[in-house]
Amino acid sequence: MKTIQSLKISYPRFGKIKSIASFASQFVRPRRIDVWLPDQFDPLQPHAVLYMHDGQNLFNPRLGYNGQSWAVDMALQPLIYRRQIQRVIVVGIWNTELRYEEYLPAPAFDLLPDLLKDQLCEEHQRDLNPMSDSYLNFIVRELKPYIDTHYPTISGKSGTSIMGSSMGGLISAYAIAAYPAVFGNAACLSTHWPLSLNEDDLDFSLPFIHWFGEHLPDPGSHRLYFDFGTETIDAPYERHQKEMDNLMRIGGYTEGQNWLTVKDVGADHSEEAWARRLPVPLSFLLR
Repeated sequence: MKTIQSLKISYPRFGKIKSIASFASQFVRPRRIDVWLPDQFDPLQPHAVLYMHDGQNLFNPRLGYNGQSWAVDMALQPLIYRRQIQRVIVVGIWNTELRYEEYLPAPAFDLLPDLLKDQLCEEHQRDLNPMSDSYLNFIVRELKPYIDTHYPTISGKSGTSIMGSSMGGLISAYAIAAYPAVFGNAACLSTHWPLSLNEDDLDFSLPFIHWFGEHLPDPGSHRLYFDFGTETIDAPYERHQKEMDNLMRIGGYTEGQNWLTVKDVGADHSEEAWARRLPVPLSFLLR
């Protein structure tokens, strides 16, 4: 009897990845960094750079959370082939066991009343001390200079974007507000505005949303993308995002021009959901 041998799929399907197994830092714990280069990568041509959090979830479902991935190469390569976006490389920053602390913007926690801080600490069963400033120092002062030195990049803010989902959406928003001269674009998918998984309370989200609204980068030289689904963890996000959207308008942003918020009806909080709509923020940020 003949047997059909299963096909072995290699990842990424497009382009190639150069990995640094343990990138050392004086600010945070060492971690793996994956640098994705597109098909027909030309080292003589300048490339935009997209920094993405949760690097282990970006390309290979065998490494990703719950066996899923964003399939970033599958979304990017067709856009590059059709010349709908800039030439771009992706820097995937793997997370660590301190993911929540590293992705938790300091103002999002520090501006909370003590009672809500205590609730978050109880939920996570440990004292929480935001490490977002250290994490962003790592990206801006160590990782970005390395990438700009070793690859042909557009090093200015026009060629530098940052993207993440859930808590990664929060830290991406914080990054562009804290370093507007470094990051020209940010995509915040399924942004976890409520901070807590147990409470859906605007009291948790409004302090950071208002802080962010007061620190929005110049709308003349920056682009911001937000989205949310309507199922599972994403279900309560809409009312928080509407608060943010109001501040985007007040801050001088024009939806569809330099800011975009997408409601993905029926989408849950998962890598597969983010993979399905990934071409939208990519096209918007990298056009």
